[in-house]
Amino acid sequence: MRHFLPSEYGWELVMNPRFWCAFVLLLSFQAVAQSLNSDPFATAGAPTAGTKTYESTGAVLALRVLDDKRIPLDRQSVIKLENKNTQTAVWQTTADKSEAYFTDLGVGQYEIEVSAMGYLTVHKTYSVVGAYTTYNVEITLQRDPTSVDIKEPNAPDMPSKARKSTQRGVHALKSGNLKDAQKQLEAALKIAPNSADINFLLGYLYFLKKDFSAAQGFLVKAVTADPRNAQALTLLGRVRLHTGDSVAAKATLEDAVATDPDYWMAHYLLADAYLQQHEYEKARQQADIAIDRSKGAGNSARLVLGQALANLGKNEEAIAALETFLHQSSENTQAAQVRELIAQIKARAAAPAGAVSASVITRLVESEVDDTQLRLSIKTWEPPAVDDAKPTVAAGVVCPQGQVISEAGSGVKQLVDDISKFSAIEELLHENVDELGNAITKETRHYNYLAEISETQPGYLEVAEYRTEHGEVPQFPDNMVSNGFPTLAFVFHPAMWPNFDFSCEGMGELNGKAMWLVHFRQRDDRPNRIQDFKIGSMIYSINLKGRAWITPDMFRIARIESDLVKPMPNIQLLTEHQVIEYGPVRFPKKDVQLWLPKSADLYFDFRKHRYYRRHSFDHFMLFSTDTDEKVAGPKGVPNTQAPSSPETR
Repeated sequence: MRHFLPSEYGWELVMNPRFWCAFVLLLSFQAVAQSLNSDPFATAGAPTAGTKTYESTGAVLALRVLDDKRIPLDRQSVIKLENKNTQTAVWQTTADKSEAYFTDLGVGQYEIEVSAMGYLTVHKTYSVVGAYTTYNVEITLQRDPTSVDIKEPNAPDMPSKARKSTQRGVHALKSGNLKDAQKQLEAALKIAPNSADINFLLGYLYFLKKDFSAAQGFLVKAVTADPRNAQALTLLGRVRLHTGDSVAAKATLEDAVATDPDYWMAHYLLADAYLQQHEYEKARQQADIAIDRSKGAGNSARLVLGQALANLGKNEEAIAALETFLHQSSENTQAAQVRELIAQIKARAAAPAGAVSASVITRLVESEVDDTQLRLSIKTWEPPAVDDAKPTVAAGVVCPQGQVISEAGSGVKQLVDDISKFSAIEELLHENVDELGNAITKETRHYNYLAEISETQPGYLEVAEYRTEHGEVPQFPDNMVSNGFPTLAFVFHPAMWPNFDFSCEGMGELNGKAMWLVHFRQRDDRPNRIQDFKIGSMIYSINLKGRAWITPDMFRIARIESDLVKPMPNIQLLTEHQVIEYGPVRFPKKDVQLWLPKSADLYFDFRKHRYYRRHSFDHFMLFSTDTDEKVAGPKGVPNTQAPSSPETR
């Protein structure tokens, strides 16, 4: 990304000339690309309606995912199939009928892993003994007892229109599509503002978004309308624990356990509230109840139990509880801290009487969701930074980090090898905004855009970018140009891997679809080959960090967000947040499907001004190494023409 003023202003933000690009097109061929929402094995002209036929040179594994009531799961699930002989794995996501199919399977043993939001991950070993056999397998998932049970409203007096919107919102919530869920639930709330069900669902939605202030507001309304709603009371107590209000959380959770004594999660959270209030005996009692009533799912309550026992001076029992926690959750991220706590308790127990003060054991509680560290000031004009709001990931799903990064990088490299240039119609929305995000000035422009990609030497790319506006030299709002969209995906190019730290955070979602989440950050000890800021003859490197959403089947990059690693007050660039979303575009003549950037949103704070820009792209023209193909643009828009002296970075 680069933003610059004309040269008389003396500064510009440029992409590093050694490695940058305007667009990232993630290449996939139609011959292998399949829609997640369609049956990849349905054959036209099948002899019987509903009968599937398969093209496979090996065995076929047809999987059907059910819930604990033996009916098809009401949300998308992700299935990993690992060949135990070759140690290779492939992923599929279920379609509308909660089914997925794997073909071309060889004889051998396979490990099946199935996960879905709100359910416990299941592992199953399956043997394929015949090379040309279709195997039908059903997998039953059990609800995750720590998750919130999302149900459609049952209030008979809810208006019909509100009920329909709520039902659509519930469906979106179950699939993890928070944006659509919010739209539907807010529409329902306008019709039925005092509905306990709708307010609870909105409270849960904002809890997932880690907006605990908004979540608390909706949940208070929910429990006011329905004081006997144990799930709403429990979630409200959980939110109050997150915000540090353990006194209010304790009172709310006491109401929750009184309303539903069998709900183990309420007992567990109440134990945590008592622990924070130094009421150790009550914390011990509630932790014991949570473990007893969780039917094996409440191992996290042993953290509270161990600390409560230690603070009661029952060291051996405390150590036993914490060691049991480690035995059952050896891969837990807090395992090292728990071991340190055990060592601390043992040291205190072994010391001579009076040699060690009866100090309070530090509170250590496993959070059922990832806590987001609250910022000192909330910037309402821009989205949360990538490290301020980590998306929710599915529990128990192990990310194959090496494969995800390698496959994503292969797609980016394939683009560079096959595509020489492309053009598009670009729409630019530019706003100068105040601290609340209100537009002070607003301007819209349309351009013809052309980019040429060349690899001057192995691993070093150059891109020339051109824009015209009605066939003339373009004008730009506030004399600022945004170029290099979106270079971020080139972080995954193999030549760039040594310059970044990567971490696959797990299986998340985007618009209701499962996605691998990969965090990246520029390494301090490696050269920056993505972005520079130039002022006169001085060049300042800008280090970036971000997160990519990558599809689990074809490893396409569907979304990338990025931020500055740290503000640059010396040049008055305080923030730069980018959001780029990609989608498939088909070119019929070559039978090729490319994943192109559909939109790029930019938020930046520069020289005491806040700017928002949205670039939208459409009507692409593709130029490959051996062919040209055009998707017709709108009437009245001139053809793309390169200016006589393009700026190349």
